[in-house]
Amino acid sequence: MSSTSVARRPSYAVVLRIPHARRTFATALLGRLSYGVVPLSVMLAVTRSSGSYAVAGTVMALFGGTSVFLSPARAALIDRHGPRRALVPMVAAYAGLLGLLTVLVWRPGETPPLVLGAVTAAAGACTPPLGPTMRAVWGRLAPDRALLQRAYSLDGVAEELLFVSGPLLVGVLVGFAPPAAGIVLGTCLMVAGFAGFVTSPAVRAMRAAGGAVRRWRGLRGRLPGRSAARRPAGERSVLRGILRPVVATAGVGLTLGAADLVVVAFAGQRHYGDDAVAWTLAALSGGSAVGGLLNGAVSWRLSARVRLPLTVAGMGLALGAAGLATGLGTLAVALAATGFFVAPALTTAYLIADDAAAPEARVRAGAWVNTAVNAGITAGSAGAGLLVGAAPTALCFAVAGAAALLTALATARGAREPSAPRTVPERDGEEAVPAV
Repeated sequence: MSSTSVARRPSYAVVLRIPHARRTFATALLGRLSYGVVPLSVMLAVTRSSGSYAVAGTVMALFGGTSVFLSPARAALIDRHGPRRALVPMVAAYAGLLGLLTVLVWRPGETPPLVLGAVTAAAGACTPPLGPTMRAVWGRLAPDRALLQRAYSLDGVAEELLFVSGPLLVGVLVGFAPPAAGIVLGTCLMVAGFAGFVTSPAVRAMRAAGGAVRRWRGLRGRLPGRSAARRPAGERSVLRGILRPVVATAGVGLTLGAADLVVVAFAGQRHYGDDAVAWTLAALSGGSAVGGLLNGAVSWRLSARVRLPLTVAGMGLALGAAGLATGLGTLAVALAATGFFVAPALTTAYLIADDAAAPEARVRAGAWVNTAVNAGITAGSAGAGLLVGAAPTALCFAVAGAAALLTALATARGAREPSAPRTVPERDGEEAVPAV
C-alpha cells in the first residue's frame, strides 16, 4: 500500500485493512480490557476480605507500583526474546497469581494482609505489557508515517474506551456475584486475548533482538557504510533518545491525576453525588476519544516534535479554564475541552518515541512512555490530595493547568530539530536500516 494512496484516503478503514491488523488489534484489545477490570475488582475483593480500607489501599499501591514501574523491565524481555517467548511465561504467572488471589479473598477474614499484599504485588510485577507490544506491532504493520499516525490514534482511543468500559463491567458483575468474580473475569480476558494475539501472524513475525544483534555484528563490515546499521540500544541510550516524549507524558499524567481528584472535591463541596462525578469525568474521556480520532485523520504539516508541546499546552489552558466553572455542566464542558488534547498528546509522544528508538527497542520505548503517564497520574493524585485541603478548587485547577504549561515549555526546546529517520521494519533475513 503506497503512501500516496493512504494520503488520498485518510480513513481508519485503511488501517484495519492492513493484513492481519484486525485480528491482532482485536485480540490485543480483548486482553487489555483486563487492565480495566482487574484493578477495581482487586480493590473491592480485598476490601471485602480484609474489612479495611487501609489494607485495600496498601494492596492496590503495591499492585499498581510493581505493574507500572517494572513495565520497562518486562518490555526489555520482549525486545530481547521476542513477544512469544517472553509473553507466555508472563501471562502464565499473571493468571496463576490472580487465580491464587481469587482463592485467598473468596472467604473474608481468612487471609493475613501481608499475604494479600505479597501475592498482589507479584501479580502486578507480571502484568503483560500488551499495550506497548501492540504499538510495536503497529510499527511493523504500518511503516508509512501517516498510516502509523492513524493506527496509534485508533489504538489510543480504543484504550481510552477500555478503561471506561472495564469498571462498568465490574459494576454490572458485582450486582449479582462477589467482587472476586471480577478477578476471574479479568484473568479470562487476558488469557483469551493473549492466546489470539500471540498466535497472530503479525506477532509471530516479530523476532527477538538477540538475532538482530548477531546479524548486526556480522553485517556491519559488509554494509556500504557502518552507520547504515543501527547498533542495538542499551537501556540508558533508549531512555535518552525518548526523553522529550517521556517528560511530556509524565506532565500529561501529572495533570490528569490532579484533575480527577479536584473534580471529586469540586462535586463534594457542592453536594453532588458520586454518580455526577463519574459522568463529569466521562466528559474528559469522551473529549479525548474525539480528539484522538480527529488527530489521526488529519495530515499534519507540523512535525510531531512541534505538535507535542502545542497539544500539552492546549490541555493545560483548557484545564485552567475549568477553574471558572460554576457548576457540573460548565465543568464537564471544560473537561471535554481538556480531554480533546489528551489522546493527541499521547499519540504524538508514542510516534516520537517510535521514531527515536532502534527497531530492537521499540517495545521498551513505548513502555517508558506508558510508565511516565502512569507515574505522573500517581504523583498528580498525591499532590492534589495535599492541595485541595488548603486551596479553593479554582486555584487547584489553575495549578494543574500550569503544570501542563510548564511541561509544554520544557518539551518545546529543540522541537524544530529533525526527527530521527524512521526505519524500515526488519523482515526475515534482512537487517533493519534507516528508510531513505
